[in-house]
Amino acid sequence: MERFTIRTPRRVAMVSITQNVQSIVDNSNVDDGICVVHVMHTTAGVTINENADPSVCEDIEATLSRLIPHNGNYRHGEGNSDAHLKSVLVGPSVCIPVSNGQLVLGTWQGVFFCEFDGPRTRAVVVQVK
Repeated sequence: MERFTIRTPRRVAMVSITQNVQSIVDNSNVDDGICVVHVMHTTAGVTINENADPSVCEDIEATLSRLIPHNGNYRHGEGNSDAHLKSVLVGPSVCIPVSNGQLVLGTWQGVFFCEFDGPRTRAVVVQVK
């Protein structure tokens, strides 16, 4: 298991971590197996989506913000209830097959850290078996 940190640029952001994850796979010496990417935060998530056109991430961020507005009628008093709810929808983990030492991702796919309460320094855990 390895861990790395990232600094997110703004309150809501999708940051590609595909290269970080692939580097961990490279160092694992696992040819065929599974890679688990996990975010240890309740106001962030991780997902796999298009990594070619940045407008896809912009659309995802905008849609989540429309569905779950920052200033809603929430009971949680820290001002980040929307971030907790977005995290529930996106989820804290993804599992990616590994074949021939490479993440098995589609042509346009990438792995994204999803920040919903930044900017912050965040931790990502990766396990390859």
